[in-house]
Amino acid sequence: MIKTLHRTLKLEKEKFKIPKSVQRAIPIQRIWPDGIFQSGRLFSKSFRFTDINYSIASKEDKTEMFLDYSELLNALDSGASAKLTINNRRINKAEFEQSILIPMKEDGLDEYRKEYNEMLLSKISDTNNSILRERYLTISVHKKNIDEARTYFARVGTDITTHLAKLSSIGEELDAEQRLQIFRDFFRADEPQCFPFDMKAFAKKGSSFKDWICPQSMEFSKDFFKINERFGRVLYMQDYASYVKDDMISELCDLSRDLMLSIDILPVPTDEAVREIQNRLLGVETNVTNWQRRQNANNNFSAIVPYDMELQRKETKEMLDDLTTRDQRMMFGILTMVHMADSKKQLDSDTESILSVVRKHLCQMATLKWQQVDGLNTVLPYGIRKINALRTLTTESTAVLIPFHTQEIMQPGGIYYGQNAVSKNMLVAGRRKLLNGNSFRLGVSGSGKSFSAKEEIVDLALSTEDDILILDPESEFGSLVEALNGEVISISATSHTHLNALDMDSAYGNDKNPLIEKSEFILSLFEQLVGAGNLSAKEKSILDRCTADVYREYIRSGYKSEVPTLKDLYRQLMLQPEEEARGLALSSELFINGSLNTFAQKTNVDTKNRIIAYDIRELGEQLMPLGMLVTLDSIFNRVIQNWKKGKTTWVFADEFYLLFRYQYSADFFYRLYKRIRKYHGFVTSLTQNVEELLKSDTARLMLANSEFLILLNQAATDRDELVSLLNISENQLSYITNVGAGKGLIRCSGNLVPFENSFPKNTKLYR
Repeated sequence: MIKTLHRTLKLEKEKFKIPKSVQRAIPIQRIWPDGIFQSGRLFSKSFRFTDINYSIASKEDKTEMFLDYSELLNALDSGASAKLTINNRRINKAEFEQSILIPMKEDGLDEYRKEYNEMLLSKISDTNNSILRERYLTISVHKKNIDEARTYFARVGTDITTHLAKLSSIGEELDAEQRLQIFRDFFRADEPQCFPFDMKAFAKKGSSFKDWICPQSMEFSKDFFKINERFGRVLYMQDYASYVKDDMISELCDLSRDLMLSIDILPVPTDEAVREIQNRLLGVETNVTNWQRRQNANNNFSAIVPYDMELQRKETKEMLDDLTTRDQRMMFGILTMVHMADSKKQLDSDTESILSVVRKHLCQMATLKWQQVDGLNTVLPYGIRKINALRTLTTESTAVLIPFHTQEIMQPGGIYYGQNAVSKNMLVAGRRKLLNGNSFRLGVSGSGKSFSAKEEIVDLALSTEDDILILDPESEFGSLVEALNGEVISISATSHTHLNALDMDSAYGNDKNPLIEKSEFILSLFEQLVGAGNLSAKEKSILDRCTADVYREYIRSGYKSEVPTLKDLYRQLMLQPEEEARGLALSSELFINGSLNTFAQKTNVDTKNRIIAYDIRELGEQLMPLGMLVTLDSIFNRVIQNWKKGKTTWVFADEFYLLFRYQYSADFFYRLYKRIRKYHGFVTSLTQNVEELLKSDTARLMLANSEFLILLNQAATDRDELVSLLNISENQLSYITNVGAGKGLIRCSGNLVPFENSFPKNTKLYR
């Protein structure tokens, strides 16, 4: 017998005591706040890691992921054992609904809230959404005391998270409370949780941590067990096929029940493994030689070595080759699985389903007889192993049991963006929680960009008190904004609505002195009128002086008297003695006293409304640069004012590529993208002309730095650009190629998930 296995089995030997209470059936003796558990002489620690997009990756990417995962397995220490656990747990449906549904507010918009909630409920009911799948890696090691164990786990922990990061999976260590929560969710899934676990409070009361996790009762029978009123059964992998496909594990976990599947891995030091295989090979060769000697004695010199002996020789040689030249390690492994059901009948039916999935892959699973309690302790991530049906595996054959399937986006307190196209689960993302919550929506005309943005606006308008500002060059958002009691500001040379370019209150800008920021804005404004770079130093000085003169009275009155307009500035310029001042007045006359004077008059719309759409569709080519400037200035000031009040602002910019035709608006948006997060704001940009947008290096940078992207159906030329910019695989590309409206990819903090989103058409909201 291999030394490592012999030593491990010796260390694991414990006297069996019949548990007198439910608490004693839980095999943990001590816990520490940092998540280390002790059971006998064994110390264990768990890591949670996120899923990766294995199922929709291309063949090359899958191979790469497989090799990276093999590397992770190779990095496991031979002195310790590892347990990979996949945990399907049922979410409390009522709690989940409560977290995602919008509460009524009696503000005249409840009709829309009801419709939106009905849409959300229909998505919850037709998906597997009540099941949450989590993955853990538990490392167990025999050490003399906690200090030795702690030092060991500190080293191993770094190694594991580094290898997981290579797979683009995020690993995190679990503390005592998080680890106990796993067991509580398993043992008491039918009970709502009243309070979180608090180690100090439990110690003060003198009660054990086991009281918090253990159920009321546990009964073990020959081939099943009962926890409270629920039934469970532990199965183990009895026989492996010589060829196993990589999707077997994800198929096993597709059952919509509370279940856990664990793979225990006991790595063997390579020198020991090589010695063992060499001895086996020697034994096989000896048998072959003896057989041939017997044949020769019978004068049968042409006899061929029997098939089974030849096969044994070939397989042993292959194994030796794997260990010595192909960077494989020898491991002992066992796969165990527990599944729960509400009745015995349901349990038997589920067991049959699981067995047939395994049979399809030419493997064999069996129920543990009279070992249900040991099986349960093995499968749960305590870090112990009580079942000894170990099977010899190599790194590759262990890696085939890959625990990855498809990424999900499920962030508590987020907004619904659609359903995962692979698993049909809801995608709920919280942009507030991202490092950079700015977002792009990209897609050809008719792919569902505006609809997706409107859906987000509706959710924000109905569920929060945040402000929503929309830059609308195509008059697309007007009817929705009016339905949500917002204000539509139509800006053009002929419209009756006016925005005063010189609007300023005490909260203007981010400086102590609002006048400094306003003076800078007026310089930008005149640069637009006379051409960028054409303002001389003299002219800048004159403008600065006139700005101070125009605002003097207004500031003295404590920002309470009438706000000056561009007409007042024009008069002030005409009063200056310098010739240049008259030149400035003349160059701006068309926009102040002439026919394009829409920004030289007093503001006559409600710029304080919570939801505002700036409709700039009718701004002509001449007024567009100036119009952009004034509108963006108004938007930025609203963001600053809200920040001072502690309010969040969402800015939506449709047809984003238009803004990059003008240097000022391009620079403004780039600055806004970088700074808005500090001011509790988020920018969402929509565009169909991806190629045109990406001609601007500024836009390229913004796109690459956005953590939240929605990619809908793309034109062929745009696809190539996006592939190189966002590193999208060939397989993922199929989700944005010739697809229907509302289908595509969502990229959220590194996760790239295919999604589909539909909205009921028989609703007022849809219309």
